[in-house]
Amino acid sequence: MRRYLSFLFMLPFIAGCSFTDNNQGDKMDVLSYVNPFIGTGGHGHTFPGAAYPSGMVQLSPDTGLDGWDWCSGYHYSDSSIIGFSHTHLSGTGRSDLLDVMLMPTVGKLKLEPGSKTRPGEGYRSRFSHDEEVASPGYYKVRLRDYDIMAELTVSPRCGFHRYTFPENKDAHIILDLSHHYASDSVLSTSVNIVDSCTLTGIRKTKGWGEPGEKYWVNQELFYAIKVSKPFHADITTDNRRSEDKTATGKEVKVAMNFETSKNEMVLVKVGISSVSIQNAMDNLSAEIPGWDFNDILTQAQLKWEHELAKIKVKAPEKTRTIFYTALYHSLITPHLFNDVNKEYIGFDGKTHEAADFKNYTALSLWDTFRSLNPLLTLLDSNKVNDIVKSMLAQYDQYGLLPVWPLWSSETNCMIGYHSVPVIVDAYFKGIRNYDVEKAYAAMKHSAMQDGFGIKELKQFGYIPYDQYNKSVSTALEYCYDDWCIARMAKDLGKEDDYNYFMKRAMTYPTYFDKEYKLMNGISSSGSFRRPFDPFFSSYGPSDWVEGNSWQYSFFVPHDVQGLINLHGGAAAFGQALDSLFTVKDKVSGENVPVDISGLIGQYAHGNEPSHHVAYLYDYIGKPFKTQEKLQQIMTTLYTDQPDGLSGNDDCGQMSAWYVFSAMGIYPVNPAEGVYVFGKPMVSSASININNKVFTVKAIGLSDKNIYIQSVKLNGKNYNKLFITHKDMAEGGELEFTMGATPADFDGAVLPPSVSKSL
Repeated sequence: MRRYLSFLFMLPFIAGCSFTDNNQGDKMDVLSYVNPFIGTGGHGHTFPGAAYPSGMVQLSPDTGLDGWDWCSGYHYSDSSIIGFSHTHLSGTGRSDLLDVMLMPTVGKLKLEPGSKTRPGEGYRSRFSHDEEVASPGYYKVRLRDYDIMAELTVSPRCGFHRYTFPENKDAHIILDLSHHYASDSVLSTSVNIVDSCTLTGIRKTKGWGEPGEKYWVNQELFYAIKVSKPFHADITTDNRRSEDKTATGKEVKVAMNFETSKNEMVLVKVGISSVSIQNAMDNLSAEIPGWDFNDILTQAQLKWEHELAKIKVKAPEKTRTIFYTALYHSLITPHLFNDVNKEYIGFDGKTHEAADFKNYTALSLWDTFRSLNPLLTLLDSNKVNDIVKSMLAQYDQYGLLPVWPLWSSETNCMIGYHSVPVIVDAYFKGIRNYDVEKAYAAMKHSAMQDGFGIKELKQFGYIPYDQYNKSVSTALEYCYDDWCIARMAKDLGKEDDYNYFMKRAMTYPTYFDKEYKLMNGISSSGSFRRPFDPFFSSYGPSDWVEGNSWQYSFFVPHDVQGLINLHGGAAAFGQALDSLFTVKDKVSGENVPVDISGLIGQYAHGNEPSHHVAYLYDYIGKPFKTQEKLQQIMTTLYTDQPDGLSGNDDCGQMSAWYVFSAMGIYPVNPAEGVYVFGKPMVSSASININNKVFTVKAIGLSDKNIYIQSVKLNGKNYNKLFITHKDMAEGGELEFTMGATPADFDGAVLPPSVSKSL
């Protein structure tokens, strides 16, 4: 039995989270196929702790606070735990949050965490992965230094701890408000001992940026903590002991002290809010009114079962684990960001009410617009509406649509205005429970600002590399976003806007260097960059963002046919794709982005710009090559081990790619409403789309039978290499017949993507 399941036999009551697998005629426990440890090793940057689907709280252990691979606070390579904090980012390349850290201990009181090399010098505790279990909504670990069993679960806005102590006269629960990631800063914290079982306070931090940058994440979090056992509190403030019941400072720490009997369970529940201490208390009272840990765990499990069972797959055990863990990671973000009374702090620093929607934050849009957001249009149209409304709320308060919002701040991390494809995709799929005209106005305004290279784009008609750093990556992504705006403008009857933004969308050939048949920087005088190294990338001066020319030269998802034409036709384009996958897998330059990982040649699956590329063979009538590449990617770059992701999961984007691809379909153009055929990894996948079921079957699928031989839709022969969202939303069945040799798809209808005729 897998370790992440063993807790099912240890708890007195666990919800029966299972569904009937009609393909097998038996019950399948969907939660048992989620392994939260996948991605916690390598460069995945995920965390193993307890989370609620798109919840405000992510209650997880922290093992390290420095280094890129510790962005989530946890890395599988570690052997000691600092404590358990209540907010985490999943799979990101930057760290933040890690708020309200608690750690249970016994023996001599220590208020410093200690180090990885000498954990005994502080309150940190050693642990073994053999005594660590995790599943959706639940985490458990034995703290070896103290013989304490720690268990965690969550509600949407609260964390719930259950600590089983040994007999000890000196038992403690430490609250360390100075706990933070190395590159972040604690601005101020406070605590108030309300009574012998209750603490409240505030924690204000600054992160996600470098000194001197205009945009910071200024995060103010209010908390309320209740303990099931009366305690005596010792408070230190900036290393000085306080005799008061209240304290304020940058390094406020509280030791809650008591005696325990053998195997005594002490429970702690924590509510958080961005608005006030009272709201944190109200969140706690509403979501965890009592002390029944198993009941709250059951509620979390039932919610996860409901979400994960929206896709029911038949596949070998290992593939199911990879699939459902990917689906799980796809549903952790975005994060809920309003209290039970609907209040939240906006981007203007004022209190707002999300009257008719759930307000969401942690929108990693440069990553997630590619496949995670399209996946949500299949699984949860209500959440999509709420995401768009959250975007429009930010527009009202901040003046622009989101780029990468975190809590009530805009990080402006990464490039593009990728709220646009999310809104346009929702609009054309009929998801429109928001002010459409306002949404369009917000898109247009964000695309017409003067910042982030747009001034140069308007001035020159392209973005010169000698006028703006990261020019080509930025410009290519703007081209796509502008195509999305043009598409919606046309549908709304705004012809002038349609013509303007379509013209901007079609400026991508400006960067196509015919000598190299690759995208290249171009100067304000109209000259291509020379000398030119297509393998070059850098965090510093460069034409590229987390990539190089090889990886960005195929990013024209709105006009693949136009890109094919630039290469001189289908044959030459196919050769260019072949070269991408076979050239040397080295990246040149100083300060090369570590994000460029999962390399097959120069195809970099560990980062997002490459995610659609394997599907481009379909556009030249060579689907067998798409199938070969996808087989290689999904069997070598996704595993069921802690290092089972080839790069940052990026708030679920890496995982959402797998969810789509394992079902045999993928949204190459995320706002087109079209899913291009790939290579399935599961024998069947039934998707519940607004209470209508669409099933994808792969007849004869095996390790050798990786090639699609023929396709049927609803029992009839189907001669297209794609399917529309509309067809899927109506319910039905798509059937792939698989074989061991490439099939001839001459005459098949290729995926749509033809320049201005769109």
